[in-house]
Amino acid sequence: MPTDVWQVDQLDLEGYLQRLGVPAREPAPAALSELHEAHVRAFTFDNIDVLLGQHPGVSLDAIQQKFVGRGRGGYCFEHSTLFAAALERLGYRVRRHLGRVGDPDEGTQQARTHMAVEVVLAGERLLCDPGFGMSLLRPIPLADGAEDDYLPGWRYRLRRTDAGDWALHRLREAGWEVAHTTDELEVMPLDVVMGHHYTSTYPGSHFTTGLMVTRHLPGRHVTVTHDSLTVRTPGGATEHRALREGELAEWLSTLDARLTGDERDRLLATVRTLVSP
Repeated sequence: MPTDVWQVDQLDLEGYLQRLGVPAREPAPAALSELHEAHVRAFTFDNIDVLLGQHPGVSLDAIQQKFVGRGRGGYCFEHSTLFAAALERLGYRVRRHLGRVGDPDEGTQQARTHMAVEVVLAGERLLCDPGFGMSLLRPIPLADGAEDDYLPGWRYRLRRTDAGDWALHRLREAGWEVAHTTDELEVMPLDVVMGHHYTSTYPGSHFTTGLMVTRHLPGRHVTVTHDSLTVRTPGGATEHRALREGELAEWLSTLDARLTGDERDRLLATVRTLVSP
């Protein structure tokens, strides 16, 4: 696919790398892992702009103004679009993928509302997933049975499904669960626009009906919703409880959501409507 289809030349690569705190390196496995982890740790995964009714869209220009210019975060279509553009500018061979969140064997129909990135490096296919709620910190080989245990206690593995898709499993207290399945179909920019439109406007989308802000912090991963807090530590017990009155504002600061005063006030007001009887 021609590079200009994704308009990657518009990326402020220097600004992006400065935001991550990593230098430009030649394509290599260690450099890719470094970039992947730096991206995941630099930005929140959140749907704040969806709830505020101000999402700028998923063009590369809009995303980099939000992520690089303001230091904000977002969700998978934004993370993966930005990350893929940076990889291409750095000389990596990149392919974009869409997938479905959840376990297809559970019988629930899901739209293709997740976006991930494949890199082919030294003859190996690698799945990069910087924009999932509790994202992989580094790429995982795109091969049946591949496992990642970068942080003890947080294990992931890939399995090829009967349909030929790739199911990413993650190990939780109750055992392995399917995070999402990624397909092999070609992805065009309009597919990303359509997926984003559905996710950010459909009344049944969980991104339009509840808040989610997550981030990898040193030694823990934190997920805050409009009414709950979940803190996971590698190899440790998961803390999951109801959010206390007034606690959301504290976590928005701790997670460095980088909201303006007006955005913060409007978000807190919107959340109060979500938790009202």
